[in-house]
Amino acid sequence: MLMRIILIEDEKQLARIVKKGLEEASYSVDVAYNGEEGLYMAEHFPADVIILDIMLPVIDGLSLLSIIRKKGVKTPVILLTAKDTISDKIKGLDTGADDYLTKPFEFNELLARIRSLLRRKGDIKEAVIRIGDMEINTASREVKRAGRAIPLSTKEYTILEYLSYKKNTVVTRTDLTEHIYDESFDTDSNIIDVYINYLRNKIDSGFKNKLIHTIRGAGYILKEP
Repeated sequence: MLMRIILIEDEKQLARIVKKGLEEASYSVDVAYNGEEGLYMAEHFPADVIILDIMLPVIDGLSLLSIIRKKGVKTPVILLTAKDTISDKIKGLDTGADDYLTKPFEFNELLARIRSLLRRKGDIKEAVIRIGDMEINTASREVKRAGRAIPLSTKEYTILEYLSYKKNTVVTRTDLTEHIYDESFDTDSNIIDVYINYLRNKIDSGFKNKLIHTIRGAGYILKEP
């Protein structure tokens, strides 16, 4: 799944490792190395999840978290910290964090917690999303329709999964672009339309009930038949 994540971590080597791993897992990642940069990104960059270290220079993680929650930023937050006491965890969760990982952590556990937050954000509780006769396994990234496996490229899967989290809701091209690509991407590109056409050929071709719909002048919707 390739969605937008903000990683706020001052340990540059760790940040590079986590960023590389997330990008290999098909996420788009923006990195801040101190609390001030992180605050700016949290307020101005659209994101699906924020990964936030507690021990940050300039503005510490808990203070940053408190500030963004007071400003109305509702993006799910996973706290990273070397601290492992119950009081630290309680303080972080009470400040507005959605989840908590203690360093050192298994990277696969971080990925699982991100997937869980994304499902929760989309009011989806199960790892397998079902829309009509289509199944999307968010852990294995396998897609089936009417029991038939449908091979998708990374970008095709990325867009389909994002639409699935927003199912029955119109998603604009800008929204798709902002959540799939980083800040350097040319938002005037028609690449989203191209991939939507690829998806239609694979997901809807040959089926009576179409799942992917274009809302003229607005965007796209993945709709229950």
